[in-house]
Amino acid sequence: MSVRRVALLTAGGFAPCLSSAVGGLIERYTEIAPEIEIIAYQHGYHGLLRGDKVVVDDEARAKAGVLHRFGGSPIGNSRVKLTNAKDCVKRGLVQEGQDPLHVAAEQLKADGVDVLHTIGGDDTNTTAADLAAYLHENGYELTVVGLPKTIDNDVVPIKQSLGAWTAAEEAAGFAVNVIGEHRSGPRMLIVHEVMGRHCGWLTAAAAAEYRKWLDRQEWVPSIGLTRERWDVHAVFVPELALDIDAEAARLRTIMDEQGNVNIFLSEGAGMHEIVAQLEAAGETVERDPFGHVKLDTINPGQWFAQQFADKLGAEKVMVQKSGYYSRAAAPNAEDLRLIKTMTDLAVECALRAESGVIGHDEEDDDRLKAIAFPRIAGGKAFDVSQPWFVALLEGLGQPLVPAGTP
Repeated sequence: MSVRRVALLTAGGFAPCLSSAVGGLIERYTEIAPEIEIIAYQHGYHGLLRGDKVVVDDEARAKAGVLHRFGGSPIGNSRVKLTNAKDCVKRGLVQEGQDPLHVAAEQLKADGVDVLHTIGGDDTNTTAADLAAYLHENGYELTVVGLPKTIDNDVVPIKQSLGAWTAAEEAAGFAVNVIGEHRSGPRMLIVHEVMGRHCGWLTAAAAAEYRKWLDRQEWVPSIGLTRERWDVHAVFVPELALDIDAEAARLRTIMDEQGNVNIFLSEGAGMHEIVAQLEAAGETVERDPFGHVKLDTINPGQWFAQQFADKLGAEKVMVQKSGYYSRAAAPNAEDLRLIKTMTDLAVECALRAESGVIGHDEEDDDRLKAIAFPRIAGGKAFDVSQPWFVALLEGLGQPLVPAGTP
């Protein structure tokens, strides 16, 4: 297939890779196939449904490298599910009775798009696959090459999602200043709430990065500047069982000895218990177009803080969320390298009409390739048996009990 026009879109929540991935794709096409036109749909599938797009002109091609220095997305994101017609109608993206998949497919045909690059999580990329299948059934061939974006690092079967390393590093840096508050009052409880709906990887990785920072510091115990007070005292993730009373007893000892307790909490930890509690009380739990609970409306950090405050005898409680700070950061060196390898391969696959999501396939010896869309799924659980995480919990004196353990 001869490629004449390529379209880009970013969708879902932000991650520290979107701007750079857009820049990397533009750079690679300009290097090896400058004759191919590039357009970008604004705000993901929202822009595709509305036909809202920009043309990547000579200036954007010449300065594409600038995009590697920024977080966010220059072409905009949104959360739009093309198979949720009711929500699309409600938002004015399609008319009543229209099929959003059909509207999007017709727009791609009208724009003469031969290749669609989607930069997003499992929902973004599987939606793109649905589009390609719909077009194929209607006699229009579209190559779709996705890039895996999620700070949760939870896309099956991809070993490492773009932006996750940076998000962990940024969350750790955020925690440095938050935990610096631990002497702002006696018996201080600090909860650092980290993004992670179903997967605790980001919380665990952020805690590990934070403790690397601790390893590089000097301490002055005689004046009260101690590692013990600055340390992480608990890491709660969805993949671990949580006995609140047992953990409270362990943490109460730390509070009595050090005068503070610092917790790293994955926002998805305890989510089902919180939702059940709210619904039992007759409250309505808000959900997004994909059916996911809007975690910012149920405040997991506050819920956990309330569970522990009295049990620890805390006099002051502080809950801080690092998610938005972390996810809009510019990518670090590790992610820039990963983005470069993935965007280069994405363009190669596009030019040979090979669809799929680019990633290191955990079910094929971590080989970097275009992974077939039917194999892509979200909600990959964090493997709590990994040696680095086992060592982390051992260092904290926290038991490792996988969720579901009798």
